[in-house]
Amino acid sequence: MRGRKEWYQGEPGLVFSVPATPRTAGAPAVSKLSLSGNFLQSLLAVLLGNAAYYVLMPSLPPAARHKLFQVDLGLVIDFWFCVVAFGLIRTAQWWRHRRE
Repeated sequence: MRGRKEWYQGEPGLVFSVPATPRTAGAPAVSKLSLSGNFLQSLLAVLLGNAAYYVLMPSLPPAARHKLFQVDLGLVIDFWFCVVAFGLIRTAQWWRHRRE
């Protein structure tokens, strides 16, 4: 049914429409292959980020060292290491595909 629209009610006063296409009509939005690829990249980023953090942790100031079961500056820095690792993985993937 070409031209059919589905209406969605958001917050009060916010109504918008999305054209119904085969992609939105029951087909998965993301393939299982890309989902598993993203999962593996994220897992690798967490492992590499945590490894880098724990290798460098003895040289960090005491305030930047994570203490178990606490939300502290060390946890934020550990998360930052993982985000940087993920960014490096995605950049390397982008460079590899760009050269092909």
